[in-house]
Amino acid sequence: MRTVEVSQFVQAPPGVVERALDPASIVEHEGSFEVRHVEERDGDVHVVAGGAGLELSFRFELRENGIFYEQIEDEGAPLETMETDLSWRSENEGTRIDATSTVSMGVRPRTITDRIAGWKRRGELRRALSSVSDAVG
Repeated sequence: MRTVEVSQFVQAPPGVVERALDPASIVEHEGSFEVRHVEERDGDVHVVAGGAGLELSFRFELRENGIFYEQIEDEGAPLETMETDLSWRSENEGTRIDATSTVSMGVRPRTITDRIAGWKRRGELRRALSSVSDAVG
């Protein structure tokens, strides 16, 4: 498994950032998949997304000043494990957004494949935070 961390300052108050970070928009901000369906189940939000002949599901837990989400193990899912903590806090008349994600492809040699998964995940998170900054800034 690989853990990657990304952080970005956004020139907008935390309430504005929070409204911009609903589950569907997070998937869209990451830029790898298109949202196909969103539904609430047992207090969580489930997002089905896809692209390039692939479909996968994410489960989102809404938290105070943050969101936790994970890829649900579906047949054909690209990763064995993908969990992300996204949080935000007030900082210097704006908001600091932090994202920490743990990924694993579950394919040998894990040292190499998990490094590739971490590299790709870091890019998705950077793209997401940049997109949020553009949307609220």
